[in-house]
Amino acid sequence: VAARPAGIAAAYHWCRLTMPGDGFRASLSWLHTWAGVLLGGLLLAVFWSGSLVVFDREIDRWMLPSTRLGSPPVDLSLDRLVVPHAQRLAGTAARWSITLPSERTPVIQLEFPNAEGVSTRRFIDPANGELLPDHGSWAATGFLFPFHYSLHLRWRNVGYWLLGIAGMGMLLLLVSGVVIHRKIIREFFTFRPHKSTQRATLDLHNLTGVVALPFHFLISLSGLIIFFAIYFPTVIERIYPRNSAAFSTEAFGNYTRQPSAEPATLASLDAMRDRAREAWGDEPYMLRVWHPGDAQAYVEVRRSFARQVTMNVDRMTFDGSSGALLLDHRTGPVAAIQRFFSGLHFVQFEHWTLRWLYFLGGLSGWVMIATGLLFWTGARRARHQRNGHTGAHLLDAICVCSCSGLILATLGFFIANRALPADLGRFEIDRAALEGWAFFLIWASTLVHALIRGAGAWHGQLLAIGGAAPTAVLLNWLTTGDHLLHSLQQGRDAVAGMDLLLMLLALLALATARRLNRGIANG
Repeated sequence: VAARPAGIAAAYHWCRLTMPGDGFRASLSWLHTWAGVLLGGLLLAVFWSGSLVVFDREIDRWMLPSTRLGSPPVDLSLDRLVVPHAQRLAGTAARWSITLPSERTPVIQLEFPNAEGVSTRRFIDPANGELLPDHGSWAATGFLFPFHYSLHLRWRNVGYWLLGIAGMGMLLLLVSGVVIHRKIIREFFTFRPHKSTQRATLDLHNLTGVVALPFHFLISLSGLIIFFAIYFPTVIERIYPRNSAAFSTEAFGNYTRQPSAEPATLASLDAMRDRAREAWGDEPYMLRVWHPGDAQAYVEVRRSFARQVTMNVDRMTFDGSSGALLLDHRTGPVAAIQRFFSGLHFVQFEHWTLRWLYFLGGLSGWVMIATGLLFWTGARRARHQRNGHTGAHLLDAICVCSCSGLILATLGFFIANRALPADLGRFEIDRAALEGWAFFLIWASTLVHALIRGAGAWHGQLLAIGGAAPTAVLLNWLTTGDHLLHSLQQGRDAVAGMDLLLMLLALLALATARRLNRGIANG
């Protein structure tokens, strides 16, 4: 009995020693602040683009009007509908791929490298095999999706490394944020929009950080796991010291062999697809033909993951000439862990409720980072101006560029898609590249505008968003005839949803600009 109080006292003393003290919290607070300041702009770009690509295929329907088709047929013949187009368009290309239609993508996608080695996409109507017009656009899957994970900086994998640094920084921000906020539960229920701008900004930062904390942690961690081979290549080199190709074979089922330069007829792709479907009890989603027309041709048939979280790497490889099975690869237990996290990150499975939750979770992360930067600059702006420092002014410009500027750049990308002439080939101009240049040039111009105007740039750019978003909706109507009511009547939910979200974005931007203007007027 006498020992119990002493034991309790000892345990209490041990907890006091091991729990984070004020000095430790102060260090983490400093780390939290400066990690957010240094990585905030990059993280805003990642979270914004990540939120959009949750609906990348739906955005594709808006940007590629000819693909706004109804539900695809249950079964179709690749030999009859696709192979003739592939042989004519791809010519002597070393490979071509066929992505089968789905509810989200109601067209057959044929992809092959052109004479310059640049990947080219063409779409085929699965109902009749008609080759659809080439809109000359990368759309969301070709531009926004790669921007999310590489920023289109492919030289020496610079973009991947920047995103890796951002992912590690985000994990650091989340952990340090939990530790330094002592009243994290109360902050979950605290939002005072009618208080001062600084108070409301901090409340919104805390609220969005807490409400989607598990999602933010999962999405940051899984993003690092996806590209482990880039960030930790020594792991593979240790296990496969003299044969790194064996890793690709064992983990992902990669098969390769050289062409023979002897011509041969391609066996039935329909038969290969049917055999894979029977073996899996599931549908394939893609077929890739290597060395078409050669005696050493082979065909990969990849299994769909639309009905499972894990982005499996199950594939069957067939001889292109005889149709004989060369390799039947199933996802191994270790690879399945990495592919499970990949599936959690990319959300390619068919679950609309989760897809919307991912979209809202990504936007909450974007708001959390933006409000953190706004609070930091707002708290230091007056002091920096008095002392002649430019740090807060520079961060103001970066924050404006990464928030309203990035939204304007995205809207410019959409407007360019609808406004540019369909045929620019006679001018020897790549229309898809022009859309991409519109995005980056507008984004750069918003930074220049913010550097000139400082914090005053917010109001002007919010008004520009309020005008640009309805312009994109109007251009979609004028160029395709698909206004909102028509899209709803025709069952084109992706197009109608895109128009509705653009109008909602305009309303939010104008309301924010009005509130901001009122706050400035009230001092």
